[in-house]
Amino acid sequence: MNLAEWLVRSAKLCPDAPALVLGDRVKADYRAFAQAASSLGAALAGSHNVRPGDRIAIFAGNSTEYLIAMYGAWFAGAAIVPVNAKLHAREAAWIVENAGAKLAFVSRDLGNDFAPVAPECCKAIVDLQSAKFEALAGGEERSHPVPRTRVDMAWLFYTSGTTGRPKGVTISHGNLHAMAFSYFVDVDPVTSADVALYAAPMSHGAGLYSIQHVLKAARHAVPESGGFDPVEILESAKRLQNVHMFAAPTMVRRLVDAAKAAGETGEGIRTIVYGGGPMYAADIIEAVDVMGPRFCQIYGQGESPMTITALPRHLVADRNHPRWRERLASVGTAQSCVEVAVVDEDGRMLPAGETGEIIVRGAPVMAGYWANPEATANTLKDGWLWTGDMGALDEDGFLTLRDRSRDVIISGGTNIYPREVEEALLTHAGVHEVSVIGEPDPEWGENVVAFVVANPGHDVSPETLDRHCLETIARFKRPKSYRFVDALPKNNYGKVLKTELRAAFKKEEAEKA
Repeated sequence: MNLAEWLVRSAKLCPDAPALVLGDRVKADYRAFAQAASSLGAALAGSHNVRPGDRIAIFAGNSTEYLIAMYGAWFAGAAIVPVNAKLHAREAAWIVENAGAKLAFVSRDLGNDFAPVAPECCKAIVDLQSAKFEALAGGEERSHPVPRTRVDMAWLFYTSGTTGRPKGVTISHGNLHAMAFSYFVDVDPVTSADVALYAAPMSHGAGLYSIQHVLKAARHAVPESGGFDPVEILESAKRLQNVHMFAAPTMVRRLVDAAKAAGETGEGIRTIVYGGGPMYAADIIEAVDVMGPRFCQIYGQGESPMTITALPRHLVADRNHPRWRERLASVGTAQSCVEVAVVDEDGRMLPAGETGEIIVRGAPVMAGYWANPEATANTLKDGWLWTGDMGALDEDGFLTLRDRSRDVIISGGTNIYPREVEEALLTHAGVHEVSVIGEPDPEWGENVVAFVVANPGHDVSPETLDRHCLETIARFKRPKSYRFVDALPKNNYGKVLKTELRAAFKKEEAEKA
């Protein structure tokens, strides 16, 4: 079933219910929201020849128009390619080309940089805040969404791998149905009195969480700033009431700090779902102390979006169980729609307490990677998704993450892949070798650190390398610090030993302290 059907049903049952909100100003009720998405779907099919199964990219910051673009694309039977608004225009262009996206919706500022590098497959670029978009969403309506089955692709999400190039995760309508149902069962209920607040990027989990809120005819609010401002959120929540929001652990930390500074407790916020990176136990303990039992944790990845494990609010807030600290340091138990196991390198199930690779199977798991059968075969084995994350299950089924086998750096809730940064730095004539690791950071989770072996006679100052990175990769991916070394530690096969780099870095930082 096409996900846009849920918007149609909510519009029929609750036509006058407020739907799209900017700040605390209602821009559209459910009748108008559905009409705009329907008209956009008709225009995509008619004026832009979008056919079922075609891909449509959205390279934009948060806005109410983003949701109209999402549901309009689904009305036309297309799949959405959500592109991180933090990416460099050339990075976005590579994703759009790889996906074969026929059209791109953009924010004006991003569109100005994207247009000159847009691939040939992208026949139109539409500014979400333009009169053109308004006209597309204000014309003749479709009578109903294009029929889609549970296996048809709805969401083509690009997640980088250790090879440095993003991989397109093919998520179907059925995968997202399972995600929505699991949210109601394992994370939090939703009613029409609630409001989803989009402070985290809509290109990621926050955007997917619109689905269950549409199904329940809840409100969808975008902050006036379009992003995450802790003071703005605390003030908006008082006016909106019954706020649900997704937040990375670093965002939770900043929100709690702002609440403490203002002497507030988060009035109006009902639920904060956190995930996307490690949450320090001390931070979530303080968060509950300051703001009360408003927090739920999820663990997932693009290949099984938001749906591997969950730690609901009563367990996050529990201080009576004899092992509550251990449970709070976990990422919870398997969500209802999946099986979760921990295995050794040969795929043998490990007993409770032993660390191995986390694998998962079930209704929300992807069908595979877009046009990448080799990566699919390496990740999906005998029906199980091999996550690449290391962890251990206890006897009660609580999963604790131990490490990331793929060396992913998570900064501010966003994945940064070392190989991608390394490849960017290696294109500088002054860089002979480079290896990138993450360093712990109390605010951002991790920062990027680059160990550089320079070619003689070249300017390889941090300032020079910073400028070089900004020409090829997104600003948030560039290293926060550089260490210039004579050689990188390697094993007998020539592989760089990042464990030794981490140990050396840790020792150096300890000696400074």
